[in-house]
Amino acid sequence: MSTDLHKLGVRSVAGVTPAKAKDLEALGIDSVGRLLEYFPFRYEDYRIRNLAEVKDGEKVTIQGKLYSEPVLSMYGRNKSRMTCRLFADPLVITTVWFNRHFLKDRLRPGLELVLTGKWDARRQQLTVAEAEFPGSGMSRSGTLQPVYSLAGGLSQNWMRKTVRQAIAQFGAVVPEVLPQELIDKYGFMPRKQAIYRIHNPDGFEEGKQARRRLVYEELFFFQLKMHAFRAIQRKRADGVAHEFDNEDVRQFVRGLPFKLTDSQKRVIADILRDLKEPYCMNRLLQGDVGSGKTIVAAAALFATVKAGCQGALMVPTEILAEQHKKSLEQLFEPYGITVALLTGSLTDRQRRDTIAALHMGLIDIVVGTHALIQDDVLFRKLGLVVTDEQHRFGVNQRSVLRRKGMNPDVLTMTATPIPRTLAITAFGDLDVSTLRELPQGRKPIRTYLVGHDKLERVIAFIRKEAAAGRQAYVICPLIEESDKLDVQNAIDVHAQFSQVLPELRVGLLHGRMTNAEKDEVMREFKDNRVQVLVSTTVVEVGVDVPNATVMVIYDAARFGLSQLHQLRGRVGRGEHQSTCILIADPKNETAKERLRVMTETNDGFEIARRDLELRGPGDFFGTKQSGLPEFKLADLMSDFEMMEMARDDAAELVARPSFWTAAETLPLREFLQREQILEREHLD
Repeated sequence: MSTDLHKLGVRSVAGVTPAKAKDLEALGIDSVGRLLEYFPFRYEDYRIRNLAEVKDGEKVTIQGKLYSEPVLSMYGRNKSRMTCRLFADPLVITTVWFNRHFLKDRLRPGLELVLTGKWDARRQQLTVAEAEFPGSGMSRSGTLQPVYSLAGGLSQNWMRKTVRQAIAQFGAVVPEVLPQELIDKYGFMPRKQAIYRIHNPDGFEEGKQARRRLVYEELFFFQLKMHAFRAIQRKRADGVAHEFDNEDVRQFVRGLPFKLTDSQKRVIADILRDLKEPYCMNRLLQGDVGSGKTIVAAAALFATVKAGCQGALMVPTEILAEQHKKSLEQLFEPYGITVALLTGSLTDRQRRDTIAALHMGLIDIVVGTHALIQDDVLFRKLGLVVTDEQHRFGVNQRSVLRRKGMNPDVLTMTATPIPRTLAITAFGDLDVSTLRELPQGRKPIRTYLVGHDKLERVIAFIRKEAAAGRQAYVICPLIEESDKLDVQNAIDVHAQFSQVLPELRVGLLHGRMTNAEKDEVMREFKDNRVQVLVSTTVVEVGVDVPNATVMVIYDAARFGLSQLHQLRGRVGRGEHQSTCILIADPKNETAKERLRVMTETNDGFEIARRDLELRGPGDFFGTKQSGLPEFKLADLMSDFEMMEMARDDAAELVARPSFWTAAETLPLREFLQREQILEREHLD
């Protein structure tokens, strides 16, 4: 992380031409520093092994002596297969060379060779991928060769050679960036050595130690940014210190038509404490589907209004905004709190009137979609911003809404339970609150896995539930038929269900419809004018329909665990028993395991943990907008213990008064300044 090496252009490395520099830039490598920190993702093992220890199908490097003349046969157009016998102690094996007929004259009995290829134990045969002849120059045998993620005109050989050249030229000036006390504490190798060894390990153990040092460094600097940012935010104390009476909030809670869970009470207490502080609250509220996040947000908004400020609630869809507005109006009506709606479907006159009332302070709480972040939307005194389903909004969208007030408090909510592994990483700059319990009276959703051959029974079950006055969702992965994927599509399924259930009204919802069309279909479903709704996953975050008791998911093996759980959460919101039916004929073990987990548990946190194990962190959120960092080396599952070590070390360091003044911590503070966490005055 040296300033000098990161400012030194990559063409400073001998052998990097303008064309190669352009290829490197496509990989994000524009400096010597970035080249040295472009780490291999695995190693090719060229260490010579004994075939007696090699498993069938394994790639292996062996040394041996040719035992027979090569036998060449041509086939196809310019294709060849050449075989010869090789003595590789203690075996005599067959070596197969495809399309290497030009080597025939060099392969003579008695020649010593080092061969790399795939071992067929049953045939006692090696399919040769690479061969080293005596006197051929640079030898790979006996080494671990780094493998890099490449694109464009770059090859592994060129990249290996170029990285070695960069180390030869600049390895001696690679600076140490970790405090010496942390290097001593964990016995880390020096940074120069770690950079060299991760690109050129003598063995797996040495590569492992180099990686350990560099993973910690990466996680430490990430956590340092998070903790320094939080410390500065709290030192500034330029937020809104809300002044309200806790008894007013208690009275509001007592007036609710239901009892709060212990989790809800605890989280509300945390939020009220934050609201009274002079620094900006920045809190993530995560809870399972139906865990009661909305009522927690309502309590926070109530306290904000009682303190003389306005509140804003931003949601991803208009239908959800209307639902929240209606529920908040019912909750706040006895207290004279005004709630308004601001969405794209308002008329020009309605929009102008709403914006004017907001600016004058005649509206206490506004609920809306991204329409809230338009330039002409101004508040008189915005004190709290709540974003629902926060992963649906980009970081920039959320920050625009926040800037519409004088550093208002921020509460972000998500119904995607996030394992602690990810929560402290993706949301390291937030305080995380979790709702673990479901409200009393909620019946667990029964989940079943059936094959496509049981469709008639599924339809019969839907007919039975509809006869009792209930409604059903039917979810499909695609909108229209695809030649590439053998999966059910929404348009065909809608036609099929309309035909077999003529006594019911079957609706269709998919992402190609306009917002107005989607909202109209959802309104009809909510009002029970549509009994069966065939939809793609656009219904995943949708309107609350307590009367819907059946969720059918076609080709369920094509969905991730968390997405299946979100879809299942559309039912089970009323007093009636709800059922989720997964239709799938899974072929691979991962898909079978995913669906088995769904039938065994309704716990979103357990499902999220299993989803993380099965899919890996890179795919967990499905969007870079979530804030999940992209690490060069660190893996959030296998390196979680090191993440916690780095977090504790960074927090302890930032909490020291000497961190902000001592000369030995100046490099760390300069790093934070370059990352735009610290401003120049913090370095003085």
